Parts: sequence; structure tokens; C-alpha cells
Amino acid sequence: MAVEITWWGHATCTVRDSGVRLLTDPLFARRFAHLRRRRGALPPPEAARADMVLVSHLHSDHLHLPSLARVPRGTRVVVPHGARRAVPGLERLAELRDLVVAEVAPGDEVAVRDGVRVRVVSARHDGRRLPFGPHRSPALGYVVEGASRTYFAGDTGLFDTMAEEVGPVDVALLPVGGWGPYLGPGHLDAERAARALAELAPAAAVPVHYGTYWPIGMDAVRPHEFHAPGEEFARHALRLAPKVTVRVPAHGERVRLP
Repeated sequence: MAVEITWWGHATCTVRDSGVRLLTDPLFARRFAHLRRRRGALPPPEAARADMVLVSHLHSDHLHLPSLARVPRGTRVVVPHGARRAVPGLERLAELRDLVVAEVAPGDEVAVRDGVRVRVVSARHDGRRLPFGPHRSPALGYVVEGASRTYFAGDTGLFDTMAEEVGPVDVALLPVGGWGPYLGPGHLDAERAARALAELAPAAAVPVHYGTYWPIGMDAVRPHEFHAPGEEFARHALRLAPKVTVRVPAHGERVRLP
């Protein structure tokens, strides 16, 4: 049975497996902070439908409260341990929308329904609520295990035990860029993501976390870093992981992967 991936832009994806819908890091804003959406239409209302929302870390482009407010009432939301304390607005939103918020850490498992479960793995990224939030929370990745095993890496750098912690997977959703002209530590660019792909060795991969948001007033600053990472990832993957099928969807496109 195939898994369906819809990329809504940035790190926001719908993973559909065995009739279950999981939504990753929902970000549905046209503009927030100093960023604006430069590619891809705003996702339609159906993008917010999910049986469970998976939040990888507390940065506002991954835990975006106004976007989280769009998911249906009563939706289950999985967040890193310590998120409630670090982001007080999350608790208020959960009460307002009857969201069922569960804090998790690497090694935890969460049952969804119909035999689908989510396994929590670690990531190498500063997971604090910025700027310089006083409470630390881990950055996480998630493995959705149903008919297929789909790894959503969140935001992470390459680390030695990645393949061991993640385990065998069929599909990998890997970040390949960012939202500005330079990537700091704890990120994957297109080439490092392809190296991670070679170690993970899934059947298929989809690049995410690029080509959606860009700082206001910086359109002429290294535009290559905005437009190119997806195709660059496919090119590096062909060299480093030639057995892996790489799909580079457009914003809002749904792909079926074996």
C-alpha cells in the first residue's frame, strides 16, 4: 500500500497512511515576523484536517500558534517535552480549541488509530522558543509507522547515529534549506541531506523546508538559496543514493510513494 505525501510548503506536510492523516509543523501564514510567503498559494482549509499534528520543535516557523488554531477542534497535537511551559500561548490555545496536547521525548511512541503509530526520535537542532527562550525543549523527528514507515526529520543537522535512531524507513521527508540566504548549525542543506539519505537508505524521499518563505526586502540576496535546494537535493541524491526515488513536489502537490 502506498503512502501519500502532500507538501504545503516549508516543513508542512500531510502524511496519509492507512486512511490516517498526520500534519507536520503547520504553517499557513501569508506573512509572519520578517518573513513572507514568496512561493505557493496559501493552503486550502482542507490542509488543516488531521487525525494528529506533529510539531518538531518550538521555533515559530514550526510551532505557529495562529496556524495551529486552524486545525479542527479536539485534534490531537504532539509537541516536544516542555512546550507548554515554554510557550504559554499553547496552553491557552489548547483550552480554547479543545486540542489534546501531548508532550513527548525521543524514544516515546504514540498510537494514532487503525494500527498507525508514531515513534519519536531525536534531532540535532536548537529546539528552544526563540529568541533565547528560558526553557529548553528537544528538537524532534517522527517516524509514522502504518502500512509504510515515513520519517519526518523536522529541522536537524546530520549526526552519526541518525540512521541507527531512525531505523529502517520507506520514505524520508528531509529539510534541504531554510528561510534565509545562510544556514547556521543544526540544519541540512541539499548536499548534507543527500548524505543523510544515503545513510537512511529509504525507498523514496521528498525534500521539504525550502522555497516558501523569504525575508522581506531580501529578494535579491542569494535567490539561488531560495529556489534551488529541491532540485539540488535530487541531483546530489542521484550521485550519493542512486537507488532512492526522489520526488520534488510543487506546493500543494500530492505524491504517492510505494
